[in-house]
Amino acid sequence: MGDFTVQMSNELVDRLLDNDEKLKRKTRKIKPRLPKEPQHSHSKVNQKQPSIDSTGLPIQPPFFLPVSPPAHSAKAELDAIRSVLKESESVVERLQKQEENVLREVTERAKELRDKEFKLPYQKPMPCLAENNACLECYKEHAKDPLKCAHLVRSFADCARRARQQVSTAGKQT
Repeated sequence: MGDFTVQMSNELVDRLLDNDEKLKRKTRKIKPRLPKEPQHSHSKVNQKQPSIDSTGLPIQPPFFLPVSPPAHSAKAELDAIRSVLKESESVVERLQKQEENVLREVTERAKELRDKEFKLPYQKPMPCLAENNACLECYKEHAKDPLKCAHLVRSFADCARRARQQVSTAGKQT
């Protein structure tokens, strides 16, 4: 940091001492005068004389801190960005795996519910199914001479009659 001095005039000291009196009165802000650009003469060597403000104090030129490179170098920032990117990618992978697991679980549960909802109750097998199938096969084989299947048709009809009798007696018992 650079060295600098502060000069105080008698007028400034008086003002500071009479602070209470000035607070009672309405104070007016005094705009500092901007220093005029120094006129350079060719005969004189560049001598700087400090400007004096309305308080009688010399106006110091603004003090600028030296600009230093950022605390983090570009490489450090790049490394930080890369680490955040890697972390983001791992989060995305975890979320994708979690999504796959949830999707699989939801699909399984939907299938279970669908199976339970649309599952038909236990039904008794169709009576005389074997006799019916035998008649159909015989008709296919003897399409031109269906009378050869008469004995199968009679056995199917007898079976159907017995099944109807069982249903009617079971209905009377209840």
